[in-house]
Amino acid sequence: MAARPEETVNARAILLVLRRAAVALVFTAVTVLLLLWLAGAFEEKIDDRGPAAAQEAAPGRPAAGAPLAQARLLRVPRVETASGTVEAVRRTVLASRLLSTVKHIPISAGQRVDKGAVLVTLDAVDLEARLEQTKAALESATADSAQARTDFERAEKLRGQDVISEAEFDKAKTRLTTAEAEVERATQQRDEAQTTLGYATLLAPFSGVVVDKLVEAGDTVTPGQALLSLYDPAHMQLVANVRESLARRLKVDDLIDVRIDALDLDCQGRISEVVPSADAASRTFEVKVTGPCPPGAYGGMFGRLKIPLDEEEVLVIPRAAVRQVGQMTLVDVADGGMLRRRAVQLGREFGADVQVLSGLKSGEPVALPAGS
Repeated sequence: MAARPEETVNARAILLVLRRAAVALVFTAVTVLLLLWLAGAFEEKIDDRGPAAAQEAAPGRPAAGAPLAQARLLRVPRVETASGTVEAVRRTVLASRLLSTVKHIPISAGQRVDKGAVLVTLDAVDLEARLEQTKAALESATADSAQARTDFERAEKLRGQDVISEAEFDKAKTRLTTAEAEVERATQQRDEAQTTLGYATLLAPFSGVVVDKLVEAGDTVTPGQALLSLYDPAHMQLVANVRESLARRLKVDDLIDVRIDALDLDCQGRISEVVPSADAASRTFEVKVTGPCPPGAYGGMFGRLKIPLDEEEVLVIPRAAVRQVGQMTLVDVADGGMLRRRAVQLGREFGADVQVLSGLKSGEPVALPAGS
C-alpha cells in the first residue's frame, strides 16, 4: 500500500533535522578539541611551581673545578630622572620691518649659514630714492651752512669796527645757527634713510641652521611678519621640568648626568639656569642644562636629567655568569658541591657587573665560564 504524501514530507523533515543536529555536534566536538590543543592539554605539563623551582629540582652537575664568584652588595648612588626636551640656546625669528616685496631669498630650510650671510633681500627702490634725496638735502644744507658761517665771520669783523649795527650782527648769527641746525636735521634724515634701507637686507645674526623658510620670492610682506627662523646647533641645551622637592638639590654651575635616548648617549652637562618660579599646575621648576648635546642633536629630541639622591645597596654578580636561554635569564648556583641552574631577573649594569633584582641572595656563589 503506497505511503501518503503527508507522511513522506514529515519523514524528509525529520531526516533534515537529524542531519543538521549531527553536523552541529561534529562541529562542536572539533571546536572543543581544537581549543584543548591550543591550551596545551595534549602536551607534557611543566611543574606548576614555576621554572625556577623546576630548575632547582632538576639534577645539577658537579661544581668541582668551576670558577665561582659570589653575589655581593654594592653601594651605588640612587638617581631619579626628570624628562626634558633638547632646545637651542640661541634661536631667533627674523621678521620684516617694511611693507615691501621679497626680491631674493637664496636659502632653504635646513641650510647652514655663516654670520652676516644675506638671507632675504626686499625690494627697496623707493628707499634708495629716499636716501638719495636726503643726501642731496644734506649737501644743500652743508653749503648753506658754510655760506652762513662766512657771512657771520665777516659781520663779526665789521661789528668790531663798528661798521654794522648790532641788529645786523644778530641777524647774521641767527642765520648761522639756523643753517647749522638744518645740517644736523639733514644728517639725521640721511642716517634714518640709510637705516631704513638696511632693513631691506636681512643678514644672519650668527652662524647656524635655517629651521624654516616662511616666504618666497615675490611675496608681499608687512612689518612684523616672520620670514624665517634660525638656530645655532653648536649651542644646545636640555630644558626639563623638575618637581620642587628635587629642584632644591640643583644649583647653577653644578655638573649633572644627562641621557638622550634618540642618540643612545649618556653624557654630562652643566646647569645654566634654574627658573626661580614653580609652575602652579605641576609644581615643577624649569631647569636648563647646557653642554650635553653633541653634533646630531636636534631641537625637540627627548632627554632626561639624572638627579643624584642618596646611595643605595644593590645585589650584583659578574655579567659573565649570566646565560640567556630563549627568554629566560639563568645562572648556575653552587649548592652542596653541585651547580644548579636558576632563573634570575636583572636590572642595571655597573661596568662588568649587573644588578640582580630577584633569584639570588647576597653571598650565594655563581659559576663563571671556564677561563674567567
